[in-house]
Amino acid sequence: MIKTIEYVDGMVRMIDQTRLPLEKVFVDCKTIEDVGQAIRTMIIRGAPAIGVAAALGVSLGADTIEASSFDEFYSIMEKQCDKLGKSRPTAVNLAWAINRMKQLAKNSKSLSISQLKIRLKEEALTILTEDIGINKAMGQHGQALVENENVILTHCNAGALATAGFGTALGVIRASMNAGKNIRVLANETRPFLQGARLTAWELKEDNIPVKLITDSMCGFFMKNKKVDLVVVGADRIAANGDVANKIGTYMVAVLAKENNIPFYVAAPVSTLDLSLASGDEIPIEERSAEEVVSINKVRVAPEGIEVAHPAFDITPNRLVTAIITEEGIAHPPFTESLKTMAQKK
Repeated sequence: MIKTIEYVDGMVRMIDQTRLPLEKVFVDCKTIEDVGQAIRTMIIRGAPAIGVAAALGVSLGADTIEASSFDEFYSIMEKQCDKLGKSRPTAVNLAWAINRMKQLAKNSKSLSISQLKIRLKEEALTILTEDIGINKAMGQHGQALVENENVILTHCNAGALATAGFGTALGVIRASMNAGKNIRVLANETRPFLQGARLTAWELKEDNIPVKLITDSMCGFFMKNKKVDLVVVGADRIAANGDVANKIGTYMVAVLAKENNIPFYVAAPVSTLDLSLASGDEIPIEERSAEEVVSINKVRVAPEGIEVAHPAFDITPNRLVTAIITEEGIAHPPFTESLKTMAQKK
């Protein structure tokens, strides 16, 4: 299994996803600031993986705190967490993991400072281990929706590289293969950062799962010509009504799936649910640099001085979503009720 992120010798080690598929290089983060930089620059990406990185980063930060009381310790830790929490705005798992670590600290205030640091590290490693188990459970639920000989279309990368291991959308694909189903995958390239071309295609090829890479503009052609049986994507945040924030282009895929009567499934852990938001209209959308649009692998493909818009995510309305696959089961419309039930099971 691909180890996207792990804790090694007092450091957080992660695959540098900006170097794939040409090079498999690891980055060692020694400080919480290093982790924040890795998240901002997309060395690590994918909502669940960002959550795991954040938890481990909080632990690294806690190790550096010198304090004589819990209140002093927590005040410094809170400032570190606030800064880390601003690394990327759309993926809710970042805030979820930080809040879990902060709550753990509050619940452990009776411990000595040295014991508290150990306890925070244990919690971060628990979050990492839990993520892999969650993905495997999600895969088992999701594979029940997949039939033998199905062709699955996916967008962006929601695989082992987007998590601590196994994957969300690709976890459904892996679980289907493990169940003995003969399936094939169409992977959208996912411009402008090419997560589909660079990461999803690489992962599936590594696992010997049949995959064809297509440009984003081709997916309508394949759907109309009945070359796609279902769509499975991941998510960075899901509102209470089932509106889904995912990589830019997902909304386009969902509209095309609806037009062609193809099921559109979202695979995401319960930690990606943000039931505090009534709808996707309230989800912040990250605007990334123009450079990622005008260049491919640092080679410029657009005129100098051209104006660029680069929203990194879009919102898929719940009416286009067939079902949401979580580790607690499959949520069906109306999502306001079913997602609340999934969250309560946790």
